Amino acid sequence: MVELKTDTSIDAMYEAGQVVARALTAVREAAHVGVSLLELDELAHDVLRAAGAGSPFLGYRPSFAPTPFPAVVCASVNDAIVHGIPDGYRLRDGDLVSIDFGAKLAGWAGDSAISFIVGKPRPADVRLIDTAERALAAGIAAAVVGNRVGDIAHAIGTVCRTAGYGIPQGFGGHGIGRQMHEDPAIPNEGRPGRGLPLRHGMAIAIEPMLIASGKDGYHEAPDGWTLRTNDGSRAAHVEHTVAITEAGPRVLTERH
Repeated sequence: MVELKTDTSIDAMYEAGQVVARALTAVREAAHVGVSLLELDELAHDVLRAAGAGSPFLGYRPSFAPTPFPAVVCASVNDAIVHGIPDGYRLRDGDLVSIDFGAKLAGWAGDSAISFIVGKPRPADVRLIDTAERALAAGIAAAVVGNRVGDIAHAIGTVCRTAGYGIPQGFGGHGIGRQMHEDPAIPNEGRPGRGLPLRHGMAIAIEPMLIASGKDGYHEAPDGWTLRTNDGSRAAHVEHTVAITEAGPRVLTERH
């Protein structure tokens, strides 16, 4: 069931989204060669504490997971697509890092992700991340009253496929509100004009995931959480929480 949010609730979600934005900005600025993923997780945790916010990631255990998630960020490096568990790995020059982070403040959730390169970038990685950002922007632009979920999915998928990238099937965005994951599902590929109509008050997380090789295959790592590309190629993941309003899409996790 899709819960339509009031304008007041959307304002409250914006406050949660800004905690997410501040944490991702802090993590990006701190992600230098030699810094560990655990250190980045602790930094994000500090942002939550300072804001009086909680983590919808820490302790989260969906049906597929063998254990509760042990951190406040998902840190996915190079061939990891999503759900990477932060550990003692220290960042290396040229690493492609995706950080997914959520916050819950005053009962409302925010969720966002960024991808970036540590140290000297490779042109192929720059293009991959740039395309992911363009796919996200296209999905947001399609998130307007009167469109349907399929229009968002089609916009994202068109950007990704035109650029020659793979899309991991079965993973995408979602509704968000009092819980991090709510209805509806927001696929990263689909047919325009299909699916649930978009209405004022819907809040969704739009999150393209791209595989550099152009192949869609992935597998679950032994930790039961991390998804990795089958061929070892690199992946990028970006995300924003967006409210659908009569005035147009409102990005609640916008980083200033």
